[in-house]
Amino acid sequence: MTWTDIPVLARLDAELFAHDAWTEPTWWAELAGRPRRDYLVAVADDGLIGAYAGLDLGGDVADVMTIAVTAAYRGSGWGDRLLAVLEERATMSGASGLMLEVRADNAPARRLYARHGFEQLSVRRRYYQPGDVDALVLRKQWDRAAAS
Repeated sequence: MTWTDIPVLARLDAELFAHDAWTEPTWWAELAGRPRRDYLVAVADDGLIGAYAGLDLGGDVADVMTIAVTAAYRGSGWGDRLLAVLEERATMSGASGLMLEVRADNAPARRLYARHGFEQLSVRRRYYQPGDVDALVLRKQWDRAAAS
């Protein structure tokens, strides 16, 4: 991801996440957080951003900040590939696991994370507003020595 992607990412985030969308200033702050923050975009054959993801590499457990696949590219495996790259980058940074939170009503994302071995740790009741939607806190752990 580069700063030139920010206007497109803010527009896509508004389309994909409505009330939870990140604004351009939020994206700028995230990009400024490098090297601790690590973001990538997947560009489709037509030159458009089809998916994007981000990671916070703040310690033993990295945090997935966002992962999104645009409507036109869903079902094509982009979510799986992005999540695999995030895990690889977390491992390379020395992390022994990944954490994230996901809306309880986001069934496709929950299936993605289950396929990748994430387990639910807790629930943040009525976290997402409006709508009183719970946030599920998920984690995937691995052995750093085995991953090296």
